[in-house]
Amino acid sequence: MENLAGKRIAVLLSGGVDSAVVVHELAQQGLKPDCFYIKIGPEEESEWDCTSEEDMEMATAVAARYGCRLDVVDCHRDYWERVTRYTMEKVKAGFTPNPDVMCNRLIKFGAFHEKRGHDYDLIATGHYACTEIDGEGRKWLVTSPDPVKDQTDFLAQIYDWQLRKALFPIGHYMKDEVRAIAEREHLVNARRKDSQGICFLGKINYNEYLRRYLGEQPGDVVELETGRRIGTHRGLWFHTIGQRHGLGFGGGPWYAVKKDMAANILYVSHGFEPRTAYRKDFPICDFHFLTVPVEMERVTFKIRHTAGYHPATLETLGDGRYVVHAEELMQGVAPGQFCVVYDEHHHRCYGSGEITV
Repeated sequence: MENLAGKRIAVLLSGGVDSAVVVHELAQQGLKPDCFYIKIGPEEESEWDCTSEEDMEMATAVAARYGCRLDVVDCHRDYWERVTRYTMEKVKAGFTPNPDVMCNRLIKFGAFHEKRGHDYDLIATGHYACTEIDGEGRKWLVTSPDPVKDQTDFLAQIYDWQLRKALFPIGHYMKDEVRAIAEREHLVNARRKDSQGICFLGKINYNEYLRRYLGEQPGDVVELETGRRIGTHRGLWFHTIGQRHGLGFGGGPWYAVKKDMAANILYVSHGFEPRTAYRKDFPICDFHFLTVPVEMERVTFKIRHTAGYHPATLETLGDGRYVVHAEELMQGVAPGQFCVVYDEHHHRCYGSGEITV
């Protein structure tokens, strides 16, 4: 961890075990950071509000345990105006966005910084990610040793100034080690389950979230190979490319392989055949470098939050556009997903671009 002596540190405390251990790790260095609980969600005073009493109780208990101040920062409206709007616009246009990626850029290191974080030198979170400083003093985002929990892909759209202020005190641990620290220290949330899915939804189903803001728009479901109509969908935004579960048609398994937004048709295939369900080559645009632009040729990448990294070469087209040439066939490549690019040894995260096909 970088030298923290004399630094003003804000910790984003969620009520979960990871951020609780962040406070413990800083306290072990003799530091007393200020803690903040961020309220986020699409609307004020809504049943969709994820600001549960239990989260606040946990966060309050952890802050009190280490003698830290805890303030609540309301980012409800910011989340709606920035992240939810981004998500709905992308989904309605037929893309597959990642709200959690944009939440890090726009809320945790964005809106929070505007409201309170600007008073601090560093903003600490419980992400499983690491950083390193090169010989020129530049800060790089690097992967966690825990391949399952690594969250660099969720951080691959933050700005360079946000990365310079970011601190990940538990990023060098495995998840089991974090749990063990919490249990050893008898932290109140040591055995609390990890949150799943989009940060503010809690137990709300993602499709219910989409239905609330976009409604339904029924259309035909057509078998790609034969042109045969096999059923009706309730809205193209309820389906993602590569989806298998939840299609609800007999005679399966079926895979969602293509959307025709103009005709409102969902194309599906029995096949897991390469020509319908897989791709090796796909373009990305608006590439966002985390630290500085670098020459990228032989790389590794991810297109979803999984433990594996895929080797590839990148073909440069200019203006932030590249073509990814993967060494293996990729299933479920969908427009709007972020392709997160790492060095050849999946150590440094260079940044990410949006898949355009």
